[in-house]
Amino acid sequence: METTWKERLSGQISPELGREIDIFETQLELRRIGKLDEKIFAETRLRRGVYGQRYDNGRRHDGLRTQQLGFPTGELTKGPETMWDAPGMLRIKLPFGGITPEQMEVLADVADEYSHGVLHVTTRQGFQLHYIHIDDTPELMRRLASVGITTREACGNSVRNVTACPLAGVCEGEAFDVTPYAKALSRFLLGHPDCQDFGRKFKIAFSGCTDEACGLVKMHDFGAVARIRIENGMERRGFALYVGGGLGTVTQQAKLFDEFLPEEELLPTAQAVCRVFSRLGEKRNRARARIKFLVKKLGIEKFRELVLEERKILPQDLLWTSYLKELPAWGEKPLKEGKETSLNTRYDDFNEWLGTNVMSQKQKGYAVAVVTLPLGDLNSFQLRQLAGLARRYVGKNVRTTVEQNMIFRWVSKADLPALYSELEVLGLGESGAASLVDITACPGTDTCKLGIASSRGLAAELGRSLRLVGEDDEAVRRLRIKISGCFNSCGQHHVADIGFFGNSRTVDGFKVPHFQVVLGGQWDNNAGSFGLAIGAVPSKKIPEVVERIIQQFRSNRQQSEPFHSFIERVGKKQLRAWIEDLMRLPTHDVAPDLYTDWGDVREFSLGDLGVGECSGEVISQFQFLLADAEREVFEAQLKHEEGDLLEADSLAYSGMLKAAKALIQQQIKDIGKEPDHVVHEFRTRFYDTELFFDQYAKGKFGRYLLHRYEAGPVGENTEAVHQLIEEAQLFIDATHACSAKMQEQSVLQN
Repeated sequence: METTWKERLSGQISPELGREIDIFETQLELRRIGKLDEKIFAETRLRRGVYGQRYDNGRRHDGLRTQQLGFPTGELTKGPETMWDAPGMLRIKLPFGGITPEQMEVLADVADEYSHGVLHVTTRQGFQLHYIHIDDTPELMRRLASVGITTREACGNSVRNVTACPLAGVCEGEAFDVTPYAKALSRFLLGHPDCQDFGRKFKIAFSGCTDEACGLVKMHDFGAVARIRIENGMERRGFALYVGGGLGTVTQQAKLFDEFLPEEELLPTAQAVCRVFSRLGEKRNRARARIKFLVKKLGIEKFRELVLEERKILPQDLLWTSYLKELPAWGEKPLKEGKETSLNTRYDDFNEWLGTNVMSQKQKGYAVAVVTLPLGDLNSFQLRQLAGLARRYVGKNVRTTVEQNMIFRWVSKADLPALYSELEVLGLGESGAASLVDITACPGTDTCKLGIASSRGLAAELGRSLRLVGEDDEAVRRLRIKISGCFNSCGQHHVADIGFFGNSRTVDGFKVPHFQVVLGGQWDNNAGSFGLAIGAVPSKKIPEVVERIIQQFRSNRQQSEPFHSFIERVGKKQLRAWIEDLMRLPTHDVAPDLYTDWGDVREFSLGDLGVGECSGEVISQFQFLLADAEREVFEAQLKHEEGDLLEADSLAYSGMLKAAKALIQQQIKDIGKEPDHVVHEFRTRFYDTELFFDQYAKGKFGRYLLHRYEAGPVGENTEAVHQLIEEAQLFIDATHACSAKMQEQSVLQN
C-alpha cells in the first residue's frame, strides 16, 4: 500500500506546523460536507495562504514570455466559480526573503507536481504558486513544512511576510545587520494570539539604513530602521520605529513612533502595537480597517500613548529577548574564500551584467550577484538549477527581493565569470537589475480577480521596447517603473519614478483599458515620498507616455537633478501637458487596437449589447461633466503643489460633487448645484441602493464623498489634502464604472 506524504514526512515537520496543517485538512473536509460556514472557511484558507484566482476568464495568454514559462495558451472559456472546481493560488512566506538550496528544490518539485511548473516572486519577498487545486493544499503544505517553509498567515487579516533589506549583513552603509531581528519578530508574531483579531492585514519591514530604499519602511504598517547610539562610551543597538504607513487605494506615510527604540523593546513594542490595533482598529468597514486609518484618527501622539500604556501591562515573555543572546554568534558563513579577480578580460555582455547586477560587499573579496527575473517569474527547472548553483558558489546565502528578483550573497569575486556563464545558459543572465528595464508588476488580469488592466502585459511590452532601445544615460537607466493592475498598489506604483495603475473608461459603449500615470514617487529614503496620478491614458499608448517622459527628463533636467526633484520643479501642469494628447481616444472604427489590452485578442467593450441614441445623449453629458470633474481634481493637485491647501481641498471636493451630479443626472435632469442636494440624491439613489458598489471595493469609494461632506474641509494639513485628492480621483474612477454598469443594465432590461 502506497504511503501518504504525511506518513513519509513523519518526523521531518515540526509538531506545531504539522498540527496546524492537520487542523486545516479537517476544516477542508468539514467545508466539503457542508458543516463549516463558507465565510469562516474563506478566512481560514486565506490565513493558510490559499487564494482564489482568476483563471478561465476568456483571455488568451500568448505572449512570448508566457509561452516560455508554461502558462496556459490559446483561447480560454469562462471557467468554474468556486474554489472546489477551479484552480487557485498558494502564497508562501519567506521571512526577509531567505531561502536555502533544499527549499528551492522542494519548491521546484511542488511547482511541477501541483502547479504548472512556474513560480512567481512577490513584492513581499515570498513565492506564489498558481493553478493549484484546493484538495492538494494540505499535502503541498506538508512538503513545504518539511524544509521549514510555512504558508500560515501569508494572506488574510494577519501579520504578512516580514520583509527586510536583501543586502542586510553585507551592505557597507548599514548600521547593523537587521536579519536576526526580522527573523525573531516573524517567529514571535506568527500565530500569536494578539494578532488573530485584526480587521485587515499588517505588514512589517526592516531596513539597515535610512537613505536607501532597503526595506521601504515608510510605506509599512510597522517599520524599523537600524540605529546605533553611543551611551557611556558603548554602542547600543536600536531602531527608529515607524507606524501607520501604507499604499493601497489611498497612501499614507508612516509616522515616527520612536527615534530610538532599544533592541530589547522591539518585540514587546510590536506586540503592544498589535494589541492596540486589534482592540481599536476598524472591523466592519474594511476600506478603513488598516492601522494607518487608526493612526490618522487618533494622531501619532495619542496612538503612542495607548501603545506605551499597553506595553506596561503586558505579561513578561522570555521570547522578547531570548534571541538576543544568540546575536554574537549570528552571521552568514561564506562557502568559499573571497578572492579578487581581473574582470576586464570578459566579453561585453558579462561586463554589462557586472555593471548592473553585481555589488561589492563590505567583506573583502566578496560580491552580491542579482539574478534578474523578468516579471518575477522562473520555471521549476530554473529554480532547481539555481539550487545547484547555490550549493557550488554560496551555500545557503540566497535571498529574494521586493523587486521580484533573487540574489546570491557571498560570491567570491573570482567566481563571478563562471557564475554568469551558468546563469546565461539557464536564461537568467539578463543585466539591468534595479534599472529602467527591471519593471515591477503585480499579477493584474492574468490571475488576480481584482485586476482591471493587464499590468504584466504592459510590463512585458515596456521591458522589451526599452531593452531594444538601450540607454546610455545613467540617470535614465536608474529610473524605476512599477505597475499595478488596479488601484490597490500591489505593484507599488506610488513609490516608483514612473508608476501606473489600471482602470477603465467607457467611450461610446466600449470599455477601454486605461492606466493612470503616476509621477513623483520616491523609491529612495525608504519610500521617501508618494506620487500622484496626472491623468488616465489608454493602455496601448503607455509606451509612448514613457518615451515622452524620459525624453523630457533627459533634455530638461538641471545637471545632476534627481527625477523626483525634476518632477517637482516642472510641476504637474506641464507634465500633464506633455501627455494630454495621448489621453484623448479616437473612435473605435478609427483605432480599434486601442480598445484591447496587452496580450488580449478580445476587445474591452460592451460588445453586441449596443447603445441607444437616448443613452448616447446622456452619456455625452455625463462624459462632459466627468471631464470637468477630473480637471478640477487635477487643478487640486496643482494647488497642493503650490502650497494652497485650502483651495486644493475645495477643488478636490468640488470634483467629487460634479462626478456625483453626472451620475444623478442620468436619472433626473434638474439636480441643482447645492452640495446638500447633490449628496442627498447620491446617497439615496446610488449609495443606499448599493448601485455605486462594485464586487470588490463595495462602497468605500462612495464613502469618500460622504465623509468629506460630513467632516468638512480637512484644513491646512498637507498629508490630509494629499489623501483627499487621491480619494477624489478614485471616486471619479468609480463613477465611470457605475455609469458603465447602468448602461449594461439598461440595455439588458430593454
